[in-house]
Amino acid sequence: MKPATYWVEKYQMQPHPEGGYFVETYRAAEVLSQAALPARFGGDRTFSTAIYFLLESHHVSALHRIQSDELWHFYAGGPLEVYVIYPEDGRLEVIRLGDDPEAGEVFQAAVPAGTWFGSRPASGSTYSLVGCTVAPGFDFADFELAERTDLLAKYPQHRALIEALTPS
Repeated sequence: MKPATYWVEKYQMQPHPEGGYFVETYRAAEVLSQAALPARFGGDRTFSTAIYFLLESHHVSALHRIQSDELWHFYAGGPLEVYVIYPEDGRLEVIRLGDDPEAGEVFQAAVPAGTWFGSRPASGSTYSLVGCTVAPGFDFADFELAERTDLLAKYPQHRALIEALTPS
């Protein structure tokens, strides 16, 4: 297995604001007008975007939410656990991305728009290299990093996870 540094260097990945490393690999040339999008979008958006995203064992992807669905794809390394909190009822879903279906792992999974989600390499994983495809395309105007105190007030049943996946 190639080391994490190989992928970071090979794909010229940069630090991601939520943790780990990323590089945008695709941004559609065509644009959806704000008038054609749901009201939650504050402007025009590209049809779709895609990134490579790498987390090492000491990284977490902090809890955040976006206004689009996000499709995650597993590529290399060890399994990645994606934690999704549904705002309607506080239900927690744990998606395990990886290459071993016998261990409950999947190659791809969707995170619905508006849910709180974060991720970290599964126990024993040195790193996880995944991809994320967003449609309508990702825009930082649609990105909201979770505030620990707000999430703890709304979802106290997930205290340990929220504390692990939010900045202190």
